[in-house]
Amino acid sequence: MDIEEVKEWFRIADDDLYSAKILNEAVHRPYEIICYHCSQAIEKYLKGYLVYNDIVPQKTHDLSFLNSICIEKDENFKDIQKLCDYVTTFASTRYPHRHETTEDDVKFSIKATEKVKNSKPITNLRNSI
Repeated sequence: MDIEEVKEWFRIADDDLYSAKILNEAVHRPYEIICYHCSQAIEKYLKGYLVYNDIVPQKTHDLSFLNSICIEKDENFKDIQKLCDYVTTFASTRYPHRHETTEDDVKFSIKATEKVKNSKPITNLRNSI
């Protein structure tokens, strides 16, 4: 396991969350793109955790699937499963046939991403590296 690679996953995840928050403050708030950045951030937090555990993450945007692998390593990830199930729907919003997205989706997605970032396993890992 490469600690610098794990840190990079988390740095990029933080950038995606930051981008979502900045876009949410804009005059024109592209709800779909904000939620997309949230899904990307969660994906990277989960993949960083997997890399730390010497698991090569699959090339997927399915947060529910990635989280299920994390649960095998730490059952505390069960606490965020429903968040992953919800936010994963926004992973493909940058393609045609977009998902109808509302302000409530944005609020939920940002809060969900912060909960994943601050979840016990992610926080413990970040504090140890």
